[in-house]
Amino acid sequence: MAADATFALPPAAPPARPRVLLVGTALASIGTFMAFAGLLGIYLSARSAVIHKGVAWLPKGASIPLTPGNMGFATMLLSGVTMWWAVDAVGRNDRQSAYLGLGLTIFFGLAVINATSFTYTQMHLPVRSTPGVFIYAVTGAHLAMIIAGLVFATVMTFRTLGGEYQGRDREGLTAAAVFWYATIAVSAVIWLAIYVTK
Repeated sequence: MAADATFALPPAAPPARPRVLLVGTALASIGTFMAFAGLLGIYLSARSAVIHKGVAWLPKGASIPLTPGNMGFATMLLSGVTMWWAVDAVGRNDRQSAYLGLGLTIFFGLAVINATSFTYTQMHLPVRSTPGVFIYAVTGAHLAMIIAGLVFATVMTFRTLGGEYQGRDREGLTAAAVFWYATIAVSAVIWLAIYVTK
């Protein structure tokens, strides 16, 4: 009996954990993008109906400045580069570059929030007007998405600082990057639909 116990096989290794965080983030990102597609579709339909009647879409005295929108979108594009830099740096076990990339991504996200809030002060667009309701709803929801992405990136930064992600195991950072790229894609559509075409 004792000899049998001595030659027994070791317990089997636990099964490999599926990429739950990455898959869940991808599905959430797709769902969020579809929600914005629907919201922007309603916005564009309402604007088209008003313009088709020969009436100006924006009320008198209101304007949407293009410069803050351009700066915000350019900053979002830069943050996409720094986010991928951070993910790549963790894959190469270059922790200092990962921290710098994540820090810059968070900084750029905060800069976009600042640019959007500055745009609000320059628009002189009443919230009660139909364009105001749509524009503040779309851009405000995008601000909420940016804040969610920043919280996600911050949590992954602390987890990287704690040594959880290194080498090929960087699922959390990759998931944060997927959500951040969805945020950039939404930003591109908003920039075109609201800031450029007005």
